[in-house]
Amino acid sequence: MLKSPLRSAARRVQGATPRFLRIAAFAFFAALVLYAAAAGNRGVKSRVTPQYPELARHLKIEGTVVVEAVVDPAGKVTDVKAVTGSKVLAYAAEEAVRKWTFVPAPEKSTENVEIKFALGQ
Repeated sequence: MLKSPLRSAARRVQGATPRFLRIAAFAFFAALVLYAAAAGNRGVKSRVTPQYPELARHLKIEGTVVVEAVVDPAGKVTDVKAVTGSKVLAYAAEEAVRKWTFVPAPEKSTENVEIKFALGQ
């Protein structure tokens, strides 16, 4: 049986595919680890409970707001932005997180904070 150049090339590609997949999987895993490290998980020193907005209370709006907080090395919140959640609840969540303090760290970080609003609270 004669070996065609196409058949031998196909075998080389088949042999390379698992190696390529291993490298791609490793790169993906490394990216996830770096992303998790960049997101940060600093401890909270002090929290401020958000005020439930009157409009949200009247309309019976409940839910969770995720706030992205930029924290300086001393632990002070320098910037906040609501990422997900109700727009009616977002301002109250941002104002509360703006008053939080975090554990000091060597460099600034970005922390994602979940603020839960429930009418029964």
